[in-house]
Amino acid sequence: MSNLVNDLNSTAFSLFGQQIKWSDMVGNLLGLGALALGWRRSMLTWPVQLLSGAVLFAAFAAGHLSGSAGKQLIVVAVSVWGWYQWQRGRAKAGDVTVRFATWTERGVLVAATGVLTVALAELFQAYPWMSWSPWADAYIFTGTLAAMYAQARGWVEFWFAWLAVDLVGVPLNFENGYAFSGYVYSIYFVLVILGLRSWWLRSRKAEQAALAEGAVA
Repeated sequence: MSNLVNDLNSTAFSLFGQQIKWSDMVGNLLGLGALALGWRRSMLTWPVQLLSGAVLFAAFAAGHLSGSAGKQLIVVAVSVWGWYQWQRGRAKAGDVTVRFATWTERGVLVAATGVLTVALAELFQAYPWMSWSPWADAYIFTGTLAAMYAQARGWVEFWFAWLAVDLVGVPLNFENGYAFSGYVYSIYFVLVILGLRSWWLRSRKAEQAALAEGAVA
């Protein structure tokens, strides 16, 4: 097992003076695939996200990036729960339904994310060996949890949350030698915008259909 981890964390090639690691490259390519599948509301998004999380966990754990490594554990755990949530939704509605969160749901999500970020940052600062970038790692960890929770619930806001996480995570990856994560950011950005537009339009159609049914009733 240790040989596999070492192989994953070896250098694949150099690009623009940056060393590209196999784990960083493979994990992020799987992540791109999962994001594209999420845009299409495919159930396959969850097992692909789980595999991406497992590969990237090996990468970040070897680099002592506790927040980024912890983020991948969240990806793995929530992928299982998200698959269950979507499967249950499909059984009830015949499809994966998406909608905007209510203001109450948004408020609770933002508040919980903020409190957990501060708590984790304080923990990382109290134990420096856990993270080289306490606040950034805490933000990435809790932001990922919030994003995947919103995705599992079918909330459109999950796209905004992923974008907010990447705005901090990508520069941090460049700084710590995970260059491939930075290079694929432009592709992630395009997928996030397309996914946001798709879910946004779909949620509006669902709202209009519900209003029409209510008017008929």
